[in-house]
Amino acid sequence: MSTLENVSDSSILTWNVHSKAAARFTHAFIGGFSMMIVSELGDKTFFIAAILAMRHPRFVILAGAVSALALMTVLSAYIGSVATLIPRFYTSWIATCLFIIFGLRLLREGYYMSPDEGAEELEEVSQELREKESRFSDSQRPTRWQRCLSPIFVQSFVLTFMAEWGDRSQIATIILGAREDTLGVTLGATLGHAICTFIAVIGGRLLAQRISIRTVTLIGGVVFLLFAITSFIMDVATEEKDSHNDLGDLKLQPVELDAQL
Repeated sequence: MSTLENVSDSSILTWNVHSKAAARFTHAFIGGFSMMIVSELGDKTFFIAAILAMRHPRFVILAGAVSALALMTVLSAYIGSVATLIPRFYTSWIATCLFIIFGLRLLREGYYMSPDEGAEELEEVSQELREKESRFSDSQRPTRWQRCLSPIFVQSFVLTFMAEWGDRSQIATIILGAREDTLGVTLGATLGHAICTFIAVIGGRLLAQRISIRTVTLIGGVVFLLFAITSFIMDVATEEKDSHNDLGDLKLQPVELDAQL
């Protein structure tokens, strides 16, 4: 009888472990996806993809931009995962506090933001791209990489990668990687980047001009705060489950000793 009880207890423990891992993956995936959506719509990389898609083949621009964003996402998520060497208690609280700070900051920026912020950002990015494309066209011989790959693909990749470096979405991905499931963050954030880039490439300048950066920024602040709250709730629930399991293990030990005697 004790053998059957042990098998049942081990099955329940295995189920709890798998369900906890699935919940962490789902939470990380949703967090990465939603934060990239609200961070990238109307962002600099969004405008870069929209403007380049009007001058060059859309598929090439999409491939270059998504490749750059996917590489940046992988690097950022796994840079953040290095923080798992620190006890999870500290990384969880630090990450939650940072999400709250980011959310409040976005709400403040959105509140004081001009309604014409999107048009100003679009014009600024257009001017930068004109300057960079003139230097690119006036450059000397093509490099070895440019001979192997399309120059347009390389241009889209490099411009997107450099614009994303140090951006709000990259910092958010690093923080997510520090406290959430790394694979879930990577897949969710990459999918969010790909959808935003696809919208930019298909919609072009018309959609970029009609997007309200102020509204997107305010929504982004709310999303960051909601994720901070859900992260806090999940941490508390996990701690309660772990303490409950520990108490259950302590109660089972005397029963196992009596069965052996």
